[in-house]
Amino acid sequence: EVQLVESGGGLVQAGGSLRLSCVGSGFYFDDYAIGWFRQAPGKEREGVSCVSSADGKTHYADSVRGRFTMSRDNAKNTVYLQMNSLKPEDTAVYYCAADSFCFPGALDTTLYEYNHWGPGTQVTVSS
Repeated sequence: EVQLVESGGGLVQAGGSLRLSCVGSGFYFDDYAIGWFRQAPGKEREGVSCVSSADGKTHYADSVRGRFTMSRDNAKNTVYLQMNSLKPEDTAVYYCAADSFCFPGALDTTLYEYNHWGPGTQVTVSS
């Protein structure tokens, strides 16, 4: 059974940083692309970033590019999302998800749906 568990969320002031982690189990982690998504209250879920399985290439949403950095450590079955220069509009529940592909369109939730999801971790950025 594919399982994903996020951690690292919390409350931070605007301009601050957080690092989220996502640990996978029950599947061969190296073979899966991993994505980060978020959902703010009253809003649709949106893609934040993803990292491919083959070459570790990353893609980012325009709203976070230059502030967020995603990486993966296959030896630890873990992906990270380093979030810097946080803004109040980054407040959301952040989810990691696993699937076959990472490409720019994979972050468009109207076009592509990741198959396996974690329960999420809350990130709150105060102004």
